Amino acid sequence: MPGGITYPRILSIRTMKRMIGEFFMLGFRNASAPAWMKDFSREFGLGGVILFDYDCISRKYERNIYGPAQVKDLCAEIHALPSRPLIFIDQEGGRVCRLKEELGFAPLPSAMRFARLQPEQQSKIAYQSYREMRDLGIDVNLSPVVDLNVNPGSPDIGSAQRSYSEDPRVVESCATTLVEIARSVGLKLCLKHFPGTGGAKVNPHDHVMDLSDCLSEAQLAVFRNLLPADPMILFSHGIVRQWQKNTPVCISGVAVNLVRSWSPHAYIVSDDLQMQGVQKLMTTNDACLKGLRAGLDLVIIGNNLLDEQDDAARFAHNLILACERDPLLAAHAESAINRTQRLKSV
Repeated sequence: MPGGITYPRILSIRTMKRMIGEFFMLGFRNASAPAWMKDFSREFGLGGVILFDYDCISRKYERNIYGPAQVKDLCAEIHALPSRPLIFIDQEGGRVCRLKEELGFAPLPSAMRFARLQPEQQSKIAYQSYREMRDLGIDVNLSPVVDLNVNPGSPDIGSAQRSYSEDPRVVESCATTLVEIARSVGLKLCLKHFPGTGGAKVNPHDHVMDLSDCLSEAQLAVFRNLLPADPMILFSHGIVRQWQKNTPVCISGVAVNLVRSWSPHAYIVSDDLQMQGVQKLMTTNDACLKGLRAGLDLVIIGNNLLDEQDDAARFAHNLILACERDPLLAAHAESAINRTQRLKSV
């Protein structure tokens, strides 16, 4: 740009138009890959796909998961799409299990129960579940939750038994066991929910969540200590006013820069942009743009809390237009695309 800063790029805008979809993880409301997702992947590429069993809009267990054979076929169909999207799932254990035991999948206890097991039991249970996920074709489990259980009544963490413990040593021990088991079977994991939501008083699915008063060095240290072994991290919708006022962490450049100062090659994922923790502040389209500007690698649009399946192409087009106008944004897009492609190649 004459008289301004230039940002070196390898990808042309024309090439980026065919690859901007690498920035998206999309959900869909079918038992097989829908036509709109095939079209999106063909036009823009696609970074990832997220699978759910429960459809929040219809309030029925009629979504993507019906049994092992069906899920394996679905994963093969998704992997056959252009750009071979990564397949993600939330298989934490306990209440947050998309692959349920009653449908024939391997059992997995809640984080709280898992932490109370003997080490050999932990390894056996984790291996069975993680080996099954890889056999089905799942690439990434959005787990473990490494939020400290500082508020046992927290509506989304403590009361749901999604935390291993209030003790950082226990949390790190459990997470390390899971990372080792996952690596042994070729499954990728994702630490969540940065910067720690165990002290939250509201559920980000329903409300804007302020973490300013419960941010702690002990919790940050858990993420910092675990990142070298598991460099994928999911950012929560919590607001930390000390970092960036009225800005959810999942679209905060301050938060991104902090994590990259710990681990330059960290792969950073937003939580679902359709949660009310974001929607009460901005639209999905605006959140995508702000997330890219902040330096995220992948944004989740689950199309479960809201149905914006028909808007996916518009979100991608708008990012392309923004990149055409803003060289810095285009440089961020190229970095995100490159990191996703490297993740796919591992």
